Amino acid sequence: MAGNERLGVAVVGLGGAVATTAVAGMELLRRGRVDTRGLPLADAKGLGLVEYGELTFGGWDLFEDDLAHAARNHAVLTEAQLEAVAPTLGRMRPWPAASNAKFCKNVIGTAEKKARTLREQVRAIRDDLARFKQDQKLDRVVVVNLASTEKAVDLTRPQFATPEAFEKALDANDPDIGPAMLYAYAAIVDGIPFANFTPSVAADVPALLLLAKRTGAPIAGKDGKTGQTLLKTVLAPALRDRALHVDGWYSTNILGNRDGEALNDPASKQNKLDTKGAALDSILGYKVQDHVVQIQYYRPRGDNKEAWDNIDVTGFLGQPMQLKLNFLCKDSILAAPLVVELARTLDLAKRRGECGVIDALGCFFKAPMSQDGEPVEHAMAEQQRRLMAWLGAGRARQVERLPERIRG
Repeated sequence: MAGNERLGVAVVGLGGAVATTAVAGMELLRRGRVDTRGLPLADAKGLGLVEYGELTFGGWDLFEDDLAHAARNHAVLTEAQLEAVAPTLGRMRPWPAASNAKFCKNVIGTAEKKARTLREQVRAIRDDLARFKQDQKLDRVVVVNLASTEKAVDLTRPQFATPEAFEKALDANDPDIGPAMLYAYAAIVDGIPFANFTPSVAADVPALLLLAKRTGAPIAGKDGKTGQTLLKTVLAPALRDRALHVDGWYSTNILGNRDGEALNDPASKQNKLDTKGAALDSILGYKVQDHVVQIQYYRPRGDNKEAWDNIDVTGFLGQPMQLKLNFLCKDSILAAPLVVELARTLDLAKRRGECGVIDALGCFFKAPMSQDGEPVEHAMAEQQRRLMAWLGAGRARQVERLPERIRG
């Protein structure tokens, strides 16, 4: 059991809409201003997860606004909620962030780390984590990447194959090593759990997957499954099980927050589209020839993302049918609870002695990672079953270790 141990959640992109919503949400929960609706594991009692009230947030951002100012700009919280948490969020400022405009062209801030080399940036990130743990008197720390989407990277290149090759690439200031990789490496090398909630290349680098096993770091990713893809991975198994053939699936999104602005860059957008499109063929067992996924930045919408889906299916006697979905969702309201639960579950994995990819956390992601390149499960119901079985397995192991007189 975690007891009253304090867990630090170090967020890459602390001043963003998702992170400020998560921080504000946990503060509102502590004050009794909200309940636990929307938190998927709120009812998972007695399984060793750290309590919500024991989470302490810190992290990095390219924008130096305090979190109260940032949250107001993102316009996710109500005025009453902002007023309630403003004193706490106003005291929180992000640490300067590692940055490389070649990886994310549309997000340029003023709070960059001054380190010149990749090694110096890694050292600065590790120092930030050590200072966070010491200053806040934390028992443990996890790192969650919520930064804007970076362009894709070719992971078949030799510098990404082994930890030793990656180390040499760091020393050589390899231009293919982006900021997300630096944060992942800085956490993993010290055995700190790392979650990648973005489509960016981070802990999925083969070298870092190997390193995580050596250092005992649990990892999970990538790209949080919050809205449209969540529904896709719920509906697709039902269509498959009813033998309704999917002829086409047209998905489009409009959003106007900072994430949408970042995705206005074609290289970043393509990386996001790749993760959004990965699940459907895997679930159905065949390639949908006309699977179209679009993302459009539309500033007036802000954090209120809208997702449209048109699904063409063929049923018995070759008769065509259609489904049409329109999900008017609040991006950060869906994402922030998953970030909180990822921090709690990765911490639990660390305390259990588990390392490398934690397959059971695949339900949180559009493009789940797997141990040793094994096929991943995308269907939401099966993913949820695996998560709950994993949580319950830890409890069973705890019971097995108890003396017989207590166990009975």
